[in-house]
Amino acid sequence: MSITTPPGTAEAGTVSQDELALAARNHGMPLEALAYDVTPVGMHYLLTHYDVPYVDPATWTLEVDGAVERPLSVSLDQVRARTAVTEPVTFECAGNGRALLDPRPISQPWLLEAVGTGSWTGTPLAAMLSEAGIADGAVEVLFTGLDRGVEGDIEQTFQRSLPLEDALRDEVLLAWELNGAPLPPQHGFPLRLVVPGWYGMTNVKWLTRITVLDEPFSGYQNARGYRMRQDPDEEGTPVSRMAVRALMVPPGIPDFATRRRFVDRGEEQLIEGRAWSGEGAIESVEFSADGGATWGRADLSAEAGPHAWRGWSIRWTPSAPGDTEVCCRATDAAGREQPAAPPWNLGGYSNNAVQRVPVTVR
Repeated sequence: MSITTPPGTAEAGTVSQDELALAARNHGMPLEALAYDVTPVGMHYLLTHYDVPYVDPATWTLEVDGAVERPLSVSLDQVRARTAVTEPVTFECAGNGRALLDPRPISQPWLLEAVGTGSWTGTPLAAMLSEAGIADGAVEVLFTGLDRGVEGDIEQTFQRSLPLEDALRDEVLLAWELNGAPLPPQHGFPLRLVVPGWYGMTNVKWLTRITVLDEPFSGYQNARGYRMRQDPDEEGTPVSRMAVRALMVPPGIPDFATRRRFVDRGEEQLIEGRAWSGEGAIESVEFSADGGATWGRADLSAEAGPHAWRGWSIRWTPSAPGDTEVCCRATDAAGREQPAAPPWNLGGYSNNAVQRVPVTVR
């Protein structure tokens, strides 16, 4: 029997060689790393659209231009000499969970591991824009990276814009350090944008130019990429802030090939995880040991920061042998709760459905 799938999608269970090549270049965070308040650099998720550029810090400059009164050209040392701020910030790829959709959008085949929390050090963007002097009529700020490639049949450097009011928020940083060390090449050395609360594509890496615009940016990554649509011909709506989500460290021990978990009957399990939202603080996390039929409220840890994930935990003692499914879901201060089923869209974006982990009780 043939299955009709929308353009740009594939049947469940099929992954192309091209997608395997993407998966080999990029990597997720092992879910057991949810145990860390701050994700070790090598475990933090990574997505690189094109190639990782080689950058000589001695000759690199950051240009600030466009609708400004005083264009700037600053070296890395001059950027680092500015007021420094260090904040833990959670990043999540907009396509996290894409591979769980059916039909599955063709792209980087993320399961649930495209997330991480880094301790980012940088200087507030707003101060640099103020120094340049924003001209009357400015509406957006465009960020240009050094990575270059072809996407949607368009040759481009990676560029994303933010509405001016979002770019001027105090928490937006120009970051040069991750976890107390210079940015690794794959994470945007020597400088990247950090926009707390927004999905990962917003945090432009290998930043080389900031341009203040007097009209909305119409480049690919804003106008075509990262938009919620059901059909390729739709204009769609832009992907922006992270949806509310909780993830758990899978309990017990795994099967090597299937990753199914095994626990022993009567042995108490400490279930731990993290929850976050780009729309407000985490209000509650719930856990289910029976596939979502019943739920229990987890304990929340203290907040590590306004833009970092929040720890949660609950104890579960498996009482009957056999197969079950453990789940978790979060609710944020805006009243948003994770859905039971994934919301489908053509790009596979913002899939924040309840995490489900198959478990065999022995």
